[in-house]
Amino acid sequence: MALRIPKASAPQLFKEGYKLLQGVDEAVLRNISACRELTEITRTSFGPNGRNKMVINHLEKLFVTNDAATIIRELEVVHPAAKMIVMASQQQETEMGDATNLVVVLAGELLKQAEQLLRVGLHPSEIVQGYELASRKAEEILQELSVDAVSNPADRSQLAKVVRSAVAAKQYGLEDVLTELVVDAALTVMPKNPSNFNVDSVRVVKVMGANAFDSRVVRGMVFGREPEGLVRKATEAKVAVFSCPLDISQTETKGTVLIHNAEEMLNFSRGEEVSLERTFKELAEAGVKVLVTGNGIGELALHYVNRYNMLAIKVLSKFDLRRLCRVCGATALARLGVPMAEEMGYCEVVETLEIGGDRVTVFRQDAEATKTATIVLRGATQNQLDDLERAVDDGVNVIKAITKDGRLVPGAGATEAELTKRLLAFGEKTPGLNQHAIKKFAEALEVVPRTLAENAGMNATEFLSRLHAAHHQSEAGTAGVDVESETNGTLDAVEHGIFDVLSVKQSAMGLAANTALTILRVDQIIMSKPAGGPKPPKNSQHWDED
Repeated sequence: MALRIPKASAPQLFKEGYKLLQGVDEAVLRNISACRELTEITRTSFGPNGRNKMVINHLEKLFVTNDAATIIRELEVVHPAAKMIVMASQQQETEMGDATNLVVVLAGELLKQAEQLLRVGLHPSEIVQGYELASRKAEEILQELSVDAVSNPADRSQLAKVVRSAVAAKQYGLEDVLTELVVDAALTVMPKNPSNFNVDSVRVVKVMGANAFDSRVVRGMVFGREPEGLVRKATEAKVAVFSCPLDISQTETKGTVLIHNAEEMLNFSRGEEVSLERTFKELAEAGVKVLVTGNGIGELALHYVNRYNMLAIKVLSKFDLRRLCRVCGATALARLGVPMAEEMGYCEVVETLEIGGDRVTVFRQDAEATKTATIVLRGATQNQLDDLERAVDDGVNVIKAITKDGRLVPGAGATEAELTKRLLAFGEKTPGLNQHAIKKFAEALEVVPRTLAENAGMNATEFLSRLHAAHHQSEAGTAGVDVESETNGTLDAVEHGIFDVLSVKQSAMGLAANTALTILRVDQIIMSKPAGGPKPPKNSQHWDED
């Protein structure tokens, strides 16, 4: 028999201030309630008709998005059980880059169904056992539901049909434009062996103004700033990349210099000037036309850059500096000096362009296949650009997923509806109490088509009865939600080209089931008293007034 920690009889067991919650009512149901609250927040943002959330974080930064990963990251959830769902969703974002909302919605629905069984009188361990059986069976059935596969990731049409569904879930109405951009960028950087595809090779630069239809793909890299000197363009240029500033090197120790006359005053800094000029002259003689620095450029250095007709640009992000090194084949040097032949990069065109009202610098490789492509996104507001970037990010991550496993399942909620049908049949054949939990697991999967229908403004109950009828009439299992229907109708997901990636779906369902099981296994919550100490003073409303 498990050792129970009594509440009143052993106050000396813990320090003063500890809180102890135990049993189904106090611990399990409270946890489920918190998780359901979180799920309700993101559920209305699910699918192509998902509504946006306006989130203002602790730094007063405004986010307007329907991307679940961004919403829950900025919400700063503190409840320990709900935090587990947040962690699972973040893990899905890290591993697959898509279907984060599916993890949250499905985990919340599994817990909601479990709550009904708990209230009927089942023990949590019996529910956990049934859910584990159902989860394994669902994974087996999912393998059988594959209806198509991407055999060649370098084929435009095959990539487009996968990316389109992922992008439409975020930016419904702009899916054609964004799919074209993502596929173009991916094919530009696709290596000979597609399984080596790197999502970092596709960059996004956001330029305010115009609209999404004016977005384009640039072979190479785009930086949202102008060169520092007078030179604005260089062709067939050798590139030297420095992570140190282009300036006179400062001495490490401080010293005092005593100057006796005007001549000494004039000669004082001449040595440094001569040394700096010699460095830039050597760079020019070595054929370097473009200088890139990850730090500042001094005024004197800028003078010599202009004198020797070199193009100099600051790239302040160390990640962008690494990517640029990959594009040009250069090595970033930590010292100012002439790079060796193998440390120098080469770029065919470095030029300044005007996109909208902004001037940007483009590093472009025309002849050879470049290792980086940049999608220049246009939009009216910064929030819209951020949301477009998230949709592009999902599209690129889906391409990464299909280079590993190209199998596809029908989208639009068809896969979940078919899983529900088959799991219910499996539950009927299972003896004992497990069948109740298996059936509830199957019903929980219904949340996907139901949510898609609700968010599209349909009568969900009427629609689900039609969807189940369609799945029982056909063995194909491809009937899904027609979000454009005005009559609560269904559609054939395969015919309409709506596909989900099997590996992404499998990962999301696995993470959701594991999270729900972990939360159901908790029977006691023991909370210590928060650490003491004085709280930092809050700014008063008129803190800046005398």
